[in-house]
Amino acid sequence: MVKHKRFKGKVDPFAERESQKYDNPIPSREFILDYLAERGRPATQDQLEQELGLRSDDQREALRRRLIAMTRDGQVLKNRKGAFGPLDSMELIAGRVIGHKDGFGFVVPDAGGEDLFLSPRQMRMVFHGDRILARVSNIDTRGRREAIVVEVLEQNTKQLVGRLYIESGAAYVEPSNKRINQSILIPPDAVGEAKHGQMVVVAITSQPNQKARAIGEIVEILGDHMAPGMEVNVAIRNHELPNRWPDDVLLEANRFDAEVPEEAISGREDFRKLPFVTIDGDDAKDFDDAVYCEPREKGGWTLYVAIADVSHYVRPNSALDKEAYKRGNSVYFPGRVIPMLPEALSNNLCSLNPNVDRLVMVCEMTIHPTGRITRYRFSEGVINSHYRLTYTQVHAMMEKNDRRMRERFKEIVPELTHLYDLFHILQKARKSRGAIDFDLPETKIVFGKDRKIEKIIPYERFDSHKVIEECMLCANICAARYLEKSLQPALYRVHQGPTEEKLTDLRRFLNEMGLKMAGHREPVPADYAQILRATESRPDAHMIQTVLLRSMSQAIYSPENKGHFGLAYDAYTHFTSPIRRYPDLLVHRAIKHMLTAKSPQKDLSALMKAGEHCSMTERRADDATGEVTDWLKCEFMMDKVGQEFSGRISGVTGFGVFVELADVYVEGLVHISTLPEDYYQFDSIKHALIGERSGKQFRLGDTIKIQVARVDLDQCQIDFVPAEGVGGGGKGKLGRSSPNKNANKKHGKHPSKKKMKPESPKNKRKKPAKKPKRKK
Repeated sequence: MVKHKRFKGKVDPFAERESQKYDNPIPSREFILDYLAERGRPATQDQLEQELGLRSDDQREALRRRLIAMTRDGQVLKNRKGAFGPLDSMELIAGRVIGHKDGFGFVVPDAGGEDLFLSPRQMRMVFHGDRILARVSNIDTRGRREAIVVEVLEQNTKQLVGRLYIESGAAYVEPSNKRINQSILIPPDAVGEAKHGQMVVVAITSQPNQKARAIGEIVEILGDHMAPGMEVNVAIRNHELPNRWPDDVLLEANRFDAEVPEEAISGREDFRKLPFVTIDGDDAKDFDDAVYCEPREKGGWTLYVAIADVSHYVRPNSALDKEAYKRGNSVYFPGRVIPMLPEALSNNLCSLNPNVDRLVMVCEMTIHPTGRITRYRFSEGVINSHYRLTYTQVHAMMEKNDRRMRERFKEIVPELTHLYDLFHILQKARKSRGAIDFDLPETKIVFGKDRKIEKIIPYERFDSHKVIEECMLCANICAARYLEKSLQPALYRVHQGPTEEKLTDLRRFLNEMGLKMAGHREPVPADYAQILRATESRPDAHMIQTVLLRSMSQAIYSPENKGHFGLAYDAYTHFTSPIRRYPDLLVHRAIKHMLTAKSPQKDLSALMKAGEHCSMTERRADDATGEVTDWLKCEFMMDKVGQEFSGRISGVTGFGVFVELADVYVEGLVHISTLPEDYYQFDSIKHALIGERSGKQFRLGDTIKIQVARVDLDQCQIDFVPAEGVGGGGKGKLGRSSPNKNANKKHGKHPSKKKMKPESPKNKRKKPAKKPKRKK
């Protein structure tokens, strides 16, 4: 056995490891890095071969490959003279590029820490998503670092989608991904049959660099820019959403019988005599949860929540499992769904359709008259749902006392009454617990002919929605408690409180509003809930609620339980939607394991990876659906240029205010240059633009009347101007940002585009003058 090996008179501590890889070992990566650091200056491959005594052809070839790999991994850098130096000694930072729609970007360091700013000039050498080596070139007055691109380690854009332009014989594609702010040149022989103005997919044949723009070849023609459904096709490609089923996945899904066979039911607890019902949206096609509730003789209730047993069909490492993991979740676009599982499962065997047997995981809970869960148990079962009900139907029966509906469903009305009785108790418990309950409207796009928007309407949210949500919350917290008690690692739904920076800004804002958060060092959910209750009748309640929401962190999936701040739970997980969320499927598997095993399974590294992946796919789905919604709303507004609307200021920045139109639910920018004549200062604490001379304020939550000035479908931007007489300025006068703030930008990003959505277990609708800071 090789115990040591000397190079240049020095012992390589990893020589034994290297001897297992090579018959004639070369220095380890660690040795090479230490040697270059001690050498004090870069060395070429020839110099290293001579100095380290590497004489055989095998050794020289192995060293060449090792230096290439070390360069790729960001351990060393090869300079223009072909010499290699350790990255740390060259003060270089490896990281991933995050592009911004306005042309600049950021480097997110691999090692963590603050982002580095990349100017538009630097961004022309890379694509969003590339991994690079950067060097700090400047530090501004606020201590933020600017960087220059030294080398591209990984080029991660191989294809992109965009619109083709052919002008004066020259062809280029403007990417539809707004994070890529450079056009792609298309040589004449690479255009193919594509025509000017069409949406196309481009394969990058030459990456951008310091001297040349990117060059590409058209490999697919998607169709006309305004073709129905084009916006979804573009978003699918922009965000690399898996949307085609591999043959082995379809083959596996189609092997199952259309109905549940008797042998699958054997050994399961039989709940078929209980009158379970599903309650979902009018247009829902998959029903993954059913509920039943009955009062107990000594007071309180027994609540049963049955969830489709997806884990029975989707086994670990199967083709179905690998594809479900890859997708992470279903994606719900307006009018179209990309499911996590094939339709044979999602709309049939794993959908709790009425009057058919279905395999389920059941959470049976005993709930005290105060709303406290005193006991629970999980079991593998079989049910036969008695009714498929909609929120609208239950609302009519139980909240409007509709006689016709109550007569139609008279057999189930008593059970629904029990559910509502339990719901009212759970609502009281929710308030006493201090859970945060934001009341923000959601909208629905109604399509007409050829997928053109007919109207945008608010979702009506009834108590029937909340009844099911409370039942799902109960099952989810029981799942979390069971896993925690069993010491079984699993993915938790983690939502932490506000960061120190956001909390400081929030306290300052509340002080400006004459409000004060309770004097906790760190706030608790009840502090937020108390402010919401205290301000619900104020005219600025909408503004306060919006600021509170934006101060909160984004929920993630993690095997490390840190509680759920918004819901005020010490432990929370997702158990109730394994048809459309992969983390729920993992939770089912973990619970099943503990029902039959004596000891927990522990693979924290795999769970950590799964949590990061599923958190990413959730954000990816939100980004994709948001992109489609923005495009559709722009299209909806194209014929409304010149019309006037009333709206509410939904965002304030240094370059203007964003306004959401009442009754239309579309958002656009009133640029600072169109505000009544004055110099305007941006007050980030008050969320306002304030005129220096007039004192006129444009604050978050204020109502304002605007005129639609411009709609840019390519950029998904809508520009408004104040209607005649707003603020006493009129349309002919131009506002200005303060010369000290110099914040006039052509068009920026709404400050809330990444705002956290209130957590809902049933929510299926996933949506600078000074160097800006990346929204994290």
